[in-house]
Amino acid sequence: MRVLIAEDHKRLAQALAGGLRGEGMAVDVAFDGQDALDHLALTRYDVIVLDRDLPRVHGDEVCTALAASQYPARVLMLTAAGTLADRVEGLGLGADDYLPKPFQFAELVARIRALGRRTGLPLPPVLRHGDLTLDPAQRAATRAGRRLALTRKEFAVLECLLSAQGALVSAEDLLERVWDENADLFTRTVKTTIGRLRAKLGDPPLIQTVRDGGYRITQAP
Repeated sequence: MRVLIAEDHKRLAQALAGGLRGEGMAVDVAFDGQDALDHLALTRYDVIVLDRDLPRVHGDEVCTALAASQYPARVLMLTAAGTLADRVEGLGLGADDYLPKPFQFAELVARIRALGRRTGLPLPPVLRHGDLTLDPAQRAATRAGRRLALTRKEFAVLECLLSAQGALVSAEDLLERVWDENADLFTRTVKTTIGRLRAKLGDPPLIQTVRDGGYRITQAP
């Protein structure tokens, strides 16, 4: 899942980004509203964590611009004002969810995951394919009842492939969905990660490589 955090308090933004990366998400950070709009013009995000009181371009304006452009990401609005009127106003601007500060990190993660499931095709909380099961909330993957020891990136790649439900996913799409803006786009990162993931999944093979196309999950046995 690709997430943009738009938050002008740099220490908070960086702490949230670090925590969400620990949950297996690819996270970029913008420190003002114009920076957020610049990111959104270049990258497709699943969820935007948007502080309402941003400098340069106010968070309300960012949210309104997203709604007007029909940008596909879901918006979780953050604000220090937590009255009912504030929540209603934020949702009226086009936000999908609203979380007043201060908040518990676990709740933020749960809300982001819930919003992420609402992007694209509706997906169940737990993804299954044959004898393979992947639970994003618990960060657990098993095959034939055996727990798989996956790294964060391996887990995220597998989640992306399973979410595609058999459709082809290009290496470029995987880079965009799983790695953040700090990734080196000229490395063999995706191919190397796919290779390690295949080895851990075992036989029969589940990931098919399509020449000059990308990767997809094979038909369930």
